[in-house]
Amino acid sequence: MDGEAKQTMRAFVFKNRGLLLSLPAALLALRGKPSRASVSIGLPVAIAGELLRCWAVGYSGKTTRDDAVIAPKLITAGPYGHVRNPLYVGNFLTALGFAIAFTGKNAPPARAALVGGSLAAMAAVYATIVPHEEEFLRSKFGEAFERYCEAVPRIVPRLEAISGGEGTWKADAIAGERTTLALFATMLVVLLRKCRPNDD
Repeated sequence: MDGEAKQTMRAFVFKNRGLLLSLPAALLALRGKPSRASVSIGLPVAIAGELLRCWAVGYSGKTTRDDAVIAPKLITAGPYGHVRNPLYVGNFLTALGFAIAFTGKNAPPARAALVGGSLAAMAAVYATIVPHEEEFLRSKFGEAFERYCEAVPRIVPRLEAISGGEGTWKADAIAGERTTLALFATMLVVLLRKCRPNDD
């Protein structure tokens, strides 16, 4: 695939990331068989992921919902001082949590397929769009972005945030998270309805 075709494909995946990531969630909701034990393990992980996402959105703002990559400024404070992609780390934790929660009573092969397939689909989407975003940020912020990349890991967070991070957390940015929060609430309702009181 040549450079232009790769860019077109990455832009398409970025634009449709919400739809692409909702497909594994729908499969879990349809095929999952939760238990009280799996919910007690997975749900806290899912909630932690959503909280991390909200923390990140407070810094990055509503630009996270756009169909194309935009960045009015390079945000390096808050969770961005620990990891370059806190939104995606948060999403991955949420997906992992729901995958665990939904599959407690599935047979082991089905559980492995649902959990592994959900996380693999998410990893494939992010492996496509993260380079797309980074190319944009590199072209816009140049040396400042390069220094940021040298100091802050892409996926695995550093324990201590970098000093002098740029950006301010704004609570009103969370208002743009209605779609994500609605999806989270829908998954939670489906999970609790499928997990009957007499489950083991």
